[in-house]
Amino acid sequence: MKKRYLLIVALATIGFFSCSKQGFLDQTQSTDLNEQVVFADSVYTLNFLSSIYSDIGFSTWPRRFGGGGLDASTDEAEGAGLGSANTFIQFATGTVNSNMITRDAWSTSYTNIRRVNILLKNLNQTKFGNDIKSRVKAESRFLRAYYYFILLEHYAGVPLMGDSVYRATDIIPFERNSYEECVDYIVSECDAATEDLPWVHEGENYGRINKAACFGLKSRVLLYAASPLYNGESVASDGALQGIVGYPNADPQRWKRAEDAAAQVLASGQYSLHINNTTEPGFGFYQVFQLRKNTEYILARMQAANRDLEGIFHPPTFGLGSPGAYPYLETVNAFGMKNGLPITDPTSGYDPLQPYKDRDPRLANTVTRDQSLVFHRDGLARRPVNIFIDKTNPNNAISGQDAIYKGTPTGYYTYKMVHRNVAADWFSTETPRCMPIIRYAEILLNFAEARNERLGTPDIEVYAAVESIRERAGLSPYKLPLNLSQEEMRRIIQNERQKELAFEGHRFFDVRRWKIAELVENSQLHGTEPIRNAAGTTYNTINVRKRVFSNRMYLWPIPQSEVAKSTDLLQNPGY
Repeated sequence: MKKRYLLIVALATIGFFSCSKQGFLDQTQSTDLNEQVVFADSVYTLNFLSSIYSDIGFSTWPRRFGGGGLDASTDEAEGAGLGSANTFIQFATGTVNSNMITRDAWSTSYTNIRRVNILLKNLNQTKFGNDIKSRVKAESRFLRAYYYFILLEHYAGVPLMGDSVYRATDIIPFERNSYEECVDYIVSECDAATEDLPWVHEGENYGRINKAACFGLKSRVLLYAASPLYNGESVASDGALQGIVGYPNADPQRWKRAEDAAAQVLASGQYSLHINNTTEPGFGFYQVFQLRKNTEYILARMQAANRDLEGIFHPPTFGLGSPGAYPYLETVNAFGMKNGLPITDPTSGYDPLQPYKDRDPRLANTVTRDQSLVFHRDGLARRPVNIFIDKTNPNNAISGQDAIYKGTPTGYYTYKMVHRNVAADWFSTETPRCMPIIRYAEILLNFAEARNERLGTPDIEVYAAVESIRERAGLSPYKLPLNLSQEEMRRIIQNERQKELAFEGHRFFDVRRWKIAELVENSQLHGTEPIRNAAGTTYNTINVRKRVFSNRMYLWPIPQSEVAKSTDLLQNPGY
């Protein structure tokens, strides 16, 4: 089964059983390809399953809300297209509300949950052999759990539909299940799916759901569940919502469940970090995102060869299509030095006059700064990006289209996952890149965080997990100081997540589950203004945005159009 063919057909079949625009559980709108016809044909059935696959990764797409997705909705980056009242602007300005918020997390997730239930209801009548039926059932149950997790991370507890397929004439349950019930359901579905899936798929099945994806999702949901926002420190202190938006009481043993789930992936021996420090320090961190198949991707959004990210992240004169998010200086400063020390450490060697010298190699593979080399169609070679304002003639300051204030509001462009030899506007260059959803590096960090929180004092296993990330990054030395406290290791792990997982959709939810969003997203965010003069280039710190955050923004509001359908569907606190 060829993935490219399946993707094309999947897009055509999405409409077969799509929910109508009236609501997430309204009656299915179908063509003459009804359920009986579709599930009597094995090709149609597999295409129907592919339509469920086609939406994975939608929540972390860098243009999810137009000029910036989750990246621009948190302290990671500034968005583009600031004149429109889109979702990332609402999060930046503290004006999030249930009428204007995008409803894709709700509608896309419930649409696909309903598709899974339709498929499972009809699976026995399909023409598959028992082995294929078992695999399709397992993949479908994982996908249903995945879409419930998308709902859970946005809204906390949501209505669980089980295997039901509701029609317009049915009485639909709108009451939200508790947070605990949702977590337990997702975990149980992941556990059930693992029974009929291999650890790794090969050949034409590569990219399909496997056992590792089940354990990886389980690891993430249990890590979230153990985190402060949900583990006894929820945004609802009492009343009917308390058990819906988190666990009413804290239980440190929830960290143990998260640790054990991550350990299942680590112990499998089937996955590893993609390491290459021979070509250059940290080259493996760059290269892994350009490989369609690698030892690190546990779950990815499979794509045909593409130039998607180059068209989103490249500077204007380098073939920009539709701009995405622009990194803040705070994101840049999170990357320390190549010796592993933060730039705030007086012994790190950081020089504010040469701020990009000897930095963590991941910085150059995550952010484009002034004079970074980016591939250009002219000459099909890498050329420096001119972000500076030229004041060598003090009577005539000039700047180009890519410069600060013209091309970027922060003095930076995003470079994460961009291919070094692909031009956004040159048809003969493209990459086999697929978009990561769960990768081994995250599992290592999940394990380290959960174990550090459970033990109270980090042990050798916590050190080993974090140091493996730092070694692959090309840090030298990559070892951490001995005898770190739990709080010191916690700060290191949080910093490693900020760097390693930047622009992959993690930061938005990490700062919320840690309950630090009220600090990092309620502050002045900055950029860098490079000024070139006769003496060289100076780097001025500039104000970009004073972000506003209120505690209600720890969770998304349920779209008002859904809440209006039933008084049983309780809105999240503060909305």
